[in-house]
Amino acid sequence: MKTSVIGFPRVGKLRELKFVTEKFFRGEADVAELEKTGKEIRLEQWKWQKDSRIDFIPSGDFSFYDTILDAAVLFNIIPKRYKTLGLSEQDTYFAMARGYQGAQGDVKALAMKKWFNTNYHYMVPEIEDDTTISLAGNKLVDEYLEAKENGFETKPVIAGPFTLLKLIRFVGEKGTRDFAGQLCEAYCELVGKLEKAGAAWIQFDEPYLVHDLTKEDQELFVELYDKILSQKKGVKILLQTYFGDVRDIYETVAAMDFDGIGLDFIEGKETAALVEKYGFPEDKLLFAGVVNGKNIWRNHYQKTLDLLKGLQAKNISVVISTSCSLLHVPYTLQNEGKLQEKVLKHFAFALEKLQELEELKALAEGKESDTLQENTRLFAQTRDCGDPAVQKRVSEIKEEDFTRLPAFEEREKIQKERFSLPLFPTTTIGSFPQTADVKATRTAYRKKEISEEEYVAFNRKKIAECVALQEEIGLDVLVHGEYERNDMVEYFGENLKGYLFTEKAWVQSYGTRCVKPPIIWGDISREKAMTVAWSVYAQSLTDKPMKGMLTGPVTILNWSFPREDISLKESAYQIALAIRDEVLDLEKNGISVIQVDEAALREKLPLRRSDWYTEYLDWAIRAFRLVHSGAKAETQIHTHMCYSEFTDIIPAIDQMDADVITFEASRSDLTILDSLQENNFRTEVGPGVYDIHSPRIPSEEEIVEALRKMTQKVKVEKLWVNPDCGLKTRGIKETKPSLCNMVLAAKKLREEQANG
Repeated sequence: MKTSVIGFPRVGKLRELKFVTEKFFRGEADVAELEKTGKEIRLEQWKWQKDSRIDFIPSGDFSFYDTILDAAVLFNIIPKRYKTLGLSEQDTYFAMARGYQGAQGDVKALAMKKWFNTNYHYMVPEIEDDTTISLAGNKLVDEYLEAKENGFETKPVIAGPFTLLKLIRFVGEKGTRDFAGQLCEAYCELVGKLEKAGAAWIQFDEPYLVHDLTKEDQELFVELYDKILSQKKGVKILLQTYFGDVRDIYETVAAMDFDGIGLDFIEGKETAALVEKYGFPEDKLLFAGVVNGKNIWRNHYQKTLDLLKGLQAKNISVVISTSCSLLHVPYTLQNEGKLQEKVLKHFAFALEKLQELEELKALAEGKESDTLQENTRLFAQTRDCGDPAVQKRVSEIKEEDFTRLPAFEEREKIQKERFSLPLFPTTTIGSFPQTADVKATRTAYRKKEISEEEYVAFNRKKIAECVALQEEIGLDVLVHGEYERNDMVEYFGENLKGYLFTEKAWVQSYGTRCVKPPIIWGDISREKAMTVAWSVYAQSLTDKPMKGMLTGPVTILNWSFPREDISLKESAYQIALAIRDEVLDLEKNGISVIQVDEAALREKLPLRRSDWYTEYLDWAIRAFRLVHSGAKAETQIHTHMCYSEFTDIIPAIDQMDADVITFEASRSDLTILDSLQENNFRTEVGPGVYDIHSPRIPSEEEIVEALRKMTQKVKVEKLWVNPDCGLKTRGIKETKPSLCNMVLAAKKLREEQANG
């Protein structure tokens, strides 16, 4: 039996790639240094996998920003606005990722969206009508040869043509069918080049197959791969799927000329049943995704071995694989020096999952070992993580606890009278730039190099500066800047009972942005107020409304590593009750506007539409309603959502019963507006008017144009003006002029409305 890894983390064990890339952005490192670091990371990771006796080691899974963006560039899917800048190859690549504003021109970045049901974000390729798709690069071949030259035999990995076509945004009159032939030819050429280079296997990632597929989808997939598979000679093709099951196309796929098929046995609800019902071809390898690539809990060896033995009993040739890329988990437990061994033994990060694959292989082959007994004892233990008081409180939730009174329409009237805000009220999403002094002071406090009094004094000074800056700019509803927060989820986790925290367990979110998800260890509760003191102090500095800033229960859950011993619904309700307590405390202390961010609401939405409500939205929406249902009518509840496709769940979002909802919208050209209009969206709304994940400064006229477009689809009395997201990753030098232009644009729209 052999082992396989679908993909591996790529930012470096200590985020080396992040730091060198950011140096490159600042002009402090050149391309040579950037590429040197990238090579060092690749060689190190191939060695780890070889040392763990992984039989199918991936190459091509490395990226300086995003692998979907890599695929777009590889096939010459580069919009003209980037080509005409006349930048170097590397700078053009980063212009697509981050936008560009400089001597060569001014362009926005490509849209960025969630990668299926994960917290990773991919760049959305754009195809214009005159795009000519062709194999324009050598990245995949070069990295395969680099590995080979250093003693590592790898399987090159690339996003498959079907998934790529489904993710592409067509910006002209042409669509999928107009470009499918060109793309297919380019993939055929790529297969030929990899075969010539000596590759034995190529992995085509086709996660889109786990969606609901139409007849047309299935026909497109077959057409693409019939052509590609007909071109292969000595090289073998692995069709790799993940994040679910392929029930709509299983029989078709099984009958095609693939040499291996990768199926997800972790998230694929129907995967085992499909194999049981339809069998599996004897002439193919089944890459069985049995080691969870998305969560950090240890694999239950006996359960996995029982599954593998069942497959072998059907004469299926099995390769033991991860369920998806290990991109979604941290590098290694070796970096964690503070968590006790009794806790650490329950977890497996990327390097430890390599060990799990190695141990499962040995056990499946019948080799004598103590590992099975040790693993069995681990799962027989009872973790001390329950809290009867929390469990009782959840059990006593009543139906009326999910309903806020009075109804939205009445609350809206009450709030307009209370706040007397102008048309197009301006605000930000919450955080302000986390400058070097903020990070240094937080680190010093964490290391006990400064006292709590010094830390509080510093943050109060930053809050005062932030409030003064917002007053100067002319914003209508202010924020305190969130200087005390390392991360919008980690901060709350640190202040809630039931969480564990790591030191260096970083996971890539997008580009150079990394997060350190906390771990839900036990039942969750709030022991004391978490934000009240900061918000009350900020409100004391201004007569304008000051938003209390909270993270919602679904986002806290989705951006944590969840428990596997209770349901996600129960965890969400536990967190919701804790955040509800904070909402009521803020309200009691004079905070009249409270934002409960649900940035990740859509993130864990099941990929199959039939499961949306029954498995997720029914409890996710109710968890949010539970948070704010006890608030007074005159308290305005905001929420925020970003970098996902929300258009198809707009009715559900409206049912959250918030008073104001802000969305990421600028990178997607405000496409959400049509859906808001079509669904008679009742909630007041702030579609983001500029992209904060790019350093470029939007002009006043650019924002004016965006607002005019919004007024065509949204009633002016319901429209708010705000950036796409929080400003923590930006610098003051671009934040202030961007917000100034935003406020000027709002004032211009007010004048236009006043003048008819």
